Amino acid sequence: MLTVLSCIAVAHDLRYVALAALICVMGSVLSMRLIARVRRSRDSRRWLWLFLASLVAGSTIWTTHFASMLGYVVPFERSFEPVITLVSLLMVIASSAAGFMLAARTSSSAFIEIGGLIFGLGIAAMHYTGMSAFLVPGYIEWNWNFVVASILLGGLFGAVAMNRISRPVTRFCRYGASVAMIIAIVTMHFTGMSAITIVPLGGTEIPPQAMPDGYMLAAVISINLLILATVGSAYAIDVHSSKEADANYERLALFDALTGLPNRTNAERTLAGMIQANTQTTARVVVVAIDLEQFRNINGAHGQQTGDAVLRQLSARLHDALQPDEFVARIGGDEFIALKRNVFGRGDAMRFAKRLHLAIVGPHLIDDTRISLGSGIGIALSPDHGMEPRQLITRAELAAAQAKTLGSNQICRYTEGMDEDNRNRAVLAIDLRAAIAGNQLEIYYQPQNDTRTREIVGFEALVRWNHPSLGTISPGLFIPIAERNGLILDIGDYVLRQACRDAASWPERYTVAVNVAPYQLTQADLPARVSEVLGETGLDPRRLEIELTESGLIEDRNRALSTITRLRELGVTVAMDDFGTGYSSLALLQNFPFDKIKIDRSFVQSVGEKPQSAAIVRATLLIAESLGIPVLAEGVETEEELSFLREQGCPTVQGFLFGRPMPLASAQVLMLRDGLHLASLADRLQGDRDAAEKSVPRAAGA
Repeated sequence: MLTVLSCIAVAHDLRYVALAALICVMGSVLSMRLIARVRRSRDSRRWLWLFLASLVAGSTIWTTHFASMLGYVVPFERSFEPVITLVSLLMVIASSAAGFMLAARTSSSAFIEIGGLIFGLGIAAMHYTGMSAFLVPGYIEWNWNFVVASILLGGLFGAVAMNRISRPVTRFCRYGASVAMIIAIVTMHFTGMSAITIVPLGGTEIPPQAMPDGYMLAAVISINLLILATVGSAYAIDVHSSKEADANYERLALFDALTGLPNRTNAERTLAGMIQANTQTTARVVVVAIDLEQFRNINGAHGQQTGDAVLRQLSARLHDALQPDEFVARIGGDEFIALKRNVFGRGDAMRFAKRLHLAIVGPHLIDDTRISLGSGIGIALSPDHGMEPRQLITRAELAAAQAKTLGSNQICRYTEGMDEDNRNRAVLAIDLRAAIAGNQLEIYYQPQNDTRTREIVGFEALVRWNHPSLGTISPGLFIPIAERNGLILDIGDYVLRQACRDAASWPERYTVAVNVAPYQLTQADLPARVSEVLGETGLDPRRLEIELTESGLIEDRNRALSTITRLRELGVTVAMDDFGTGYSSLALLQNFPFDKIKIDRSFVQSVGEKPQSAAIVRATLLIAESLGIPVLAEGVETEEELSFLREQGCPTVQGFLFGRPMPLASAQVLMLRDGLHLASLADRLQGDRDAAEKSVPRAAGA
């Protein structure tokens, strides 16, 4: 060891040694970084990085050796044979490439260390090849103990360097790999230099050196620095590009590409942080799930581009509505999650949800098209309803689904039974698809009656599901499921065809009313479909009523107006169902050419208790009379309600007072009785007319 140190301190010019050390450190650090890049790359990129790593490592080792040799102090002239010197450079580049390639081909086997050993032995091979190009006026005697030691040191620390860069335990291992490479170069070189003794020989001549040491060193160092700078720049550019790509990947992983809002993963992380930071036992974290109503109708009516624009505008409004300690994310196509921490009262959670609701309803103006949105909003609280983020979000979503079943724009808080309800709905959704194909659906008919004569004037077709194990299932339960799962078109088509087929066999004085779901109204071929069914069943178009709800009209007014106009051109009656329950019912009367109005049951059933309901019914009848539009009142269950409506001039009613929804056979019996009653009434009227004629005295001579 002392011999090696004395070789460094005495036998070398320390200025040259310092330059060699600088190159060695810079090149070793860059070499190990490039080897790490080789291991992470694939295909052509791996070969490119392998070439650059071999070039940098080889030129670093060779330059360190050559700078040290230029600084090797001898008391006579010396020079370097150029061809062998160049061969030593190519040799170390090739051996580095071989070692790196072998080590990079595996992730865990001993080939990593074997590749490092080849790399280290390449350092020794370069050194002793370069020493054979060292020309002096004498000969060199070798201490083979130092030669063997230098070779072993180069191979050992080469293997250590490859081990540390390929099997990192901490992030500092890459620095340990660089240190091991430096030690491999330094110990190999100076131990090898300690092995030589130059014995001068008189009369021995050597070729003169092409240029002075200073110029030669400057040229070598400059070329090596240029290589390091070029490759280092390429590495830095790649690292920067990788960081940008990682940032983009992270953004894609945590943010919604369409709206720029955080996504579900981001929401779960944020919620977990809010729950963890919520150390005050009286404070809550509120989770608000927002599920837009009939959003796919917008895509169907206006196209995907408009739907995307609506989502972007809605996302911006939701974001602008946030206050400190609040967060909003888009977690699905038409689903959002909002979070709020430090909520101390359940009323605060409800106010938060209502504030978001105001941002949702709009209207939203997209390219001169006014689009209104509805939603079901669900609320879950932590720790009341759980402490795990996914569980809380799921429970808020269950509450939102429940809110949608209660009507438009409802807000619902999670309750314990919703988990079981959700499982039941999931089972029903699976069974419903089979029900449509398996003829489990059946049409029931509810009579519609004249208020003065009490005669039947028509029937409303209402679909029922005869489940094989659960019995009859109400449409209030399975229709929302059908709308969410896209089955409503199949159900609506079945109801329309079957109702028209049944009605075609009835007496011509009876009409049939069929409800059209909002999603059906967005289909451009609805009038053509109605025309096809009428032609197929032979039903007179004047006997068919199509009932539309407000939610189906306001989402796309232009398309709805076009559809209504085309239906009326077929001779079909178009009625506005559930009049009075929406916020724009009067505006719809002004903008759409309805043939009939159906007053919602909620007003009819409270006319005796709430003066406001009675006033609304009177006003509706007056408006309809002034517009020349017939009216039907739904939900009539008592004689008092019938009397009120008759006195106010309502011509037709529908409700349990005259009959519940019934199967076709029962409706046919009811029509038969009604026909017999009419026949009997007609006979009495004819008898009365005959008696009146007999009582009139005949004129003289008659």
